[in-house]
Amino acid sequence: MNEFELKYGCNPNQKPSRIFMEDGSELPITVLNGRPGYINFLDAFNGWQLVNELKKATGLPAATSFKHVSPAGAAVGLPLTEVERKIYWVDDMGELTPMASAYARARGADRMSSFGDFISLSDVCDECTARIIKREVSDGVIAPGYTPEALAILKEKKKGGYNVIQIDPNYVPKPLERKEVYGITFEQGRNELKVDDELLSNFVTANKDLPESARIDLIISLITLKYTQSNSVCYVKGGQAIGIGAGQQSRIHCTRLAGSKADNWYLRQNPKVLNLPFLDKIGRADRDNAIDLYIGEDYMDVLADGAWEHIFKEKPEVFTAEEKRAWLDTMTDVALGSDAFFPFSDNIERAFRSGVKYIAEPGGSVRDDLVIEAADKHNMVMCFTGIRLFHH
Repeated sequence: MNEFELKYGCNPNQKPSRIFMEDGSELPITVLNGRPGYINFLDAFNGWQLVNELKKATGLPAATSFKHVSPAGAAVGLPLTEVERKIYWVDDMGELTPMASAYARARGADRMSSFGDFISLSDVCDECTARIIKREVSDGVIAPGYTPEALAILKEKKKGGYNVIQIDPNYVPKPLERKEVYGITFEQGRNELKVDDELLSNFVTANKDLPESARIDLIISLITLKYTQSNSVCYVKGGQAIGIGAGQQSRIHCTRLAGSKADNWYLRQNPKVLNLPFLDKIGRADRDNAIDLYIGEDYMDVLADGAWEHIFKEKPEVFTAEEKRAWLDTMTDVALGSDAFFPFSDNIERAFRSGVKYIAEPGGSVRDDLVIEAADKHNMVMCFTGIRLFHH
């Protein structure tokens, strides 16, 4: 198959639409089910590159959850804690395979952003992973293969219309890539930068103690940023992205956005949130929405009289600002990557409030000395990678 006709482009009025190989060769993908769209394929191909690199860098199965050509989450297949199993809504599924664990974590860290995602898996999709996918709102999945049991499960989703794409894991794209904007063709070399330990060798802070777990987290952060719309920053802990700030014009806004997502991930683990008395009829997506409101500033939207009765069996106590701050102060050892230099020390101060201990950023700002000084003040470990990771 040299080309695949799409229903439409980014929007329904953008027709005709297709993907094709300009040189006449075969497409490296097979659509096993459904009819993926323009944005589906953009998510799929960017996500596949991300998980493929994560697998090569860590040796672990990797998954990502994409929305609008940026990852909402990314993770490797490490075992989930009991608390993570609960906040990711997989505590009823028994033992998870490494591939299933990777997707549960990629999807679960920011469930609000992952709603309606396109999934990329580094390894063959097994039955356990397919069972998680089946119960979530999702547009489709791309993987190098599917077990017969997994494919049968996925083909039942969306009344038989769920998008399932198989990609050739041996496919290598051309070294030059092109895109057209306003009838004008742009050409550039592909970003083949290898994210590895060499990028983490230039320590600029007094503290240079980078444990193995933090090294892996920084690698995950940088690879995630490589496929995130710029400007972007990424908070990672325990082998999973817990906060991604994408597509902001101001870097401090990226840091704040991603930091608030990381904070929410941790606040969801507080006993007060874990024990919210939901009505039995409230599904996962509605619980996610209620939790997001409960831990935020608009908590009265779910606690006001006339509102809470539709969600909870009994009215929960307010999760006060003081309680939230005290809980967040116990979050530690978070890793943070940035796709370009931090121009001001305010990024460091904001990151510190979300438990950041380890940072990787390119360096090169005229205020690098002030950024380093702020990192030293908080005894952080910071590396200058010397490499920008813009993605558009």
